[in-house]
Amino acid sequence: MALQIIVGAQWGDEGKGRMVDWLASQADYVARFNGGDNAGHTVTIGSQIYKLHLLPSGIIHANTIGILGNGMVINPKSLLEEMDILRSAGITITPERLHISHAAHLITPAHQAMDKALEAARGRENLGTTGRGIGPAYTDKASRSGLRMGDMLAANFMERLRSHFEKANHILNQYKALILDIDPLLAVFEAQQKILADYIREVSAELHQALVSGKIVLAEGAQGTLLDIDHGSYPFVTSSSTTAPGVLTGLGLGLDAAQNARVMGITKAFQTRVGSGPFPTELEGELAGRLRGTGSNPWDEFGTTTGRPRRVGWLDGVLLRYAARINGLTELVITKLDILSGFDRLRICTAYRMGEKTITDLPFGQADLGSVEPVYTELPGWQEALGGVRHWEDLPLQAQEYIRKVNHLGGVRVRYASVGPERTQIVEVPVFEI
Repeated sequence: MALQIIVGAQWGDEGKGRMVDWLASQADYVARFNGGDNAGHTVTIGSQIYKLHLLPSGIIHANTIGILGNGMVINPKSLLEEMDILRSAGITITPERLHISHAAHLITPAHQAMDKALEAARGRENLGTTGRGIGPAYTDKASRSGLRMGDMLAANFMERLRSHFEKANHILNQYKALILDIDPLLAVFEAQQKILADYIREVSAELHQALVSGKIVLAEGAQGTLLDIDHGSYPFVTSSSTTAPGVLTGLGLGLDAAQNARVMGITKAFQTRVGSGPFPTELEGELAGRLRGTGSNPWDEFGTTTGRPRRVGWLDGVLLRYAARINGLTELVITKLDILSGFDRLRICTAYRMGEKTITDLPFGQADLGSVEPVYTELPGWQEALGGVRHWEDLPLQAQEYIRKVNHLGGVRVRYASVGPERTQIVEVPVFEI
């Protein structure tokens, strides 16, 4: 079987989209298996920049069929807007090229209103959500009260949708939040229902048959390992499974699909995070500004979905090892190596200090990150710009040494390093001992 999985090895925003683009040229299917439009993948092709939030970014390639899996939560409005954007760019988006799982859950304006009301009620203890209704939609899914894409095909869909909005208004009223005007919302959903009905499929069986037939299925993860609902820095996490094992449940595949799977973890050359939560290696001031950029370029450290400036810091090797273990990574990709040019000295966190102890692994996952102090190893920096480099031997020796250190810390082979946002700005890393 030919299942290829790309997941983020940090708190999301690692540059997964451009690696998906790199691999999708050889794939038959590109599939999203988790999350909703709180995620964002940016792909730069020449002067054209694509920012995708729901559609798998690999669908840009004409040879692929795009899949939205059952593990996702889907806002029909966002989805239709994204489909139109790609069509206007000359990309074919039809029911033959895009298949949506009948079991994916719907996000409605009620979920978005609830998300904002709940965040406001938390006050200073808010979780830093995107306000796009992701959490409330997954809550409805877990409580068995949600609406699924397949429900759009049912004769009583509008009746169920009205009931959904009425229940939400009752709760919003308790929070003293603005209630929803239901009838106009129903009219919008009725129009969306007519358009999306032809895209809804049983994708689990389709993907199983594709793998049995020797097709290549490329699964795109959204967010990152450290935001996983079970294995992330809880409660500052997303509401879905962001790790490689989540591909199986999020697409409806059996364990046989994972045999000999390629599991590629994407990590930046430094660490970033959007929103609240612990961040042991976080930097502030001038160093942070140099890593983050000004926001003038689309690949600067500002959220693809929210536009919020990302928190930045030195690479955390302890969390990288953790991500490698949780996902069963077979290889690593380092992105944004070019951003480290111009630093005299670089630091990588290799361990944590907890009281009198120095640890190199997490005794309770990420539960105690707020109480740790990073232990750093310093490495020499380099001054050369890397944007034009395409071969390992052309990298500065200090950059080569930095990659070797990441290779050793992660315990997984570093396969590629990106030195810019373009799809061609990739350096293949030779095999050396971990």
